[in-house]
Amino acid sequence: MAFSLSHVVSAGLVVAGLVHLAPVAGCLGQAQLAALYGISINGPDVEILLRHRAVLFGLSGVFMLWAAAKSELQWLALSTGLVSVVSFLSIAIIVGGYNTAIGRVVMVDGVALLALVIAILAKYRLQ
Repeated sequence: MAFSLSHVVSAGLVVAGLVHLAPVAGCLGQAQLAALYGISINGPDVEILLRHRAVLFGLSGVFMLWAAAKSELQWLALSTGLVSVVSFLSIAIIVGGYNTAIGRVVMVDGVALLALVIAILAKYRLQ
């Protein structure tokens, strides 16, 4: 079986979906958030925001994985993933001075960006 452009689109969505699922562990509490981001959680306000962020990333990741198998959802999932990673990477670049753990997130989001760009180009070619 040949590897088609539709497989490239699905693979890109799977990569981006898995990247977006990684922070879901943060839903479990402060220890998991600290491990993910290399920060101390100073109070319930920050914990609430970061745990909610983890839930939203989980939803986004599940959507991208679902869209990998549903061609009619792929443009929406690709766009969602692209906005997510580009916004995070842009903010990281603008703010700068992040720790090593956030640096790993930047690198992983860079991989997700590459996967999404390749998938978008493949999807465009399929049109």
